[in-house]
Amino acid sequence: MNTGFFSTSSRSGRPVLRLGLLGLVLLLQACSSADNMVELQNYTQSVINRPPGAIEPLPAFVSYEAFTYSAAGLRGPFDQPIDAALALRSARNNEVRPDENRPKEYLESFALSSLSMVGTMARQNEVWALIKDETNNVTRVSEGDYMGRNHGRIVGVTTGQIDLIEIVPSGDGSWLERPQSIGLTVE
Repeated sequence: MNTGFFSTSSRSGRPVLRLGLLGLVLLLQACSSADNMVELQNYTQSVINRPPGAIEPLPAFVSYEAFTYSAAGLRGPFDQPIDAALALRSARNNEVRPDENRPKEYLESFALSSLSMVGTMARQNEVWALIKDETNNVTRVSEGDYMGRNHGRIVGVTTGQIDLIEIVPSGDGSWLERPQSIGLTVE
């Protein structure tokens, strides 16, 4: 039944009712926000009228100084030191060169640090050293044999150690001789 404009039974009147209520709410909101707008304008004007604050100066610019690593050309801390007198003699003697045409011996395929002296054998006046490589093979060597990757020639064999001379590059295109020794290891 239709009793008027605000009838609840009529479906066509509901949208009009909703629009009317929405307009009333917006009108009330506009009236109440006019006072807030004045307050906002007053606050904005007071902020604009404030004296400007002091800006801190920029910090002093510290320029970057590049670090130059000057120890790159020096001997590594774990390398064995080179005898300076021997290096000087070798530098003067440009005839120090490894013999590249000589056939390589078995122990020259291993680094000298991976080889260990495990004993000696003697017969008459000749002494042989027993060398154990990293594959646990034991090889007999004597004076004049080669071992290590740096053309190490054995110059002396005693019951306590093997003395040898390696030929290593000096870094300037020439070669120099470096003495090395391998002591007897007791297992």
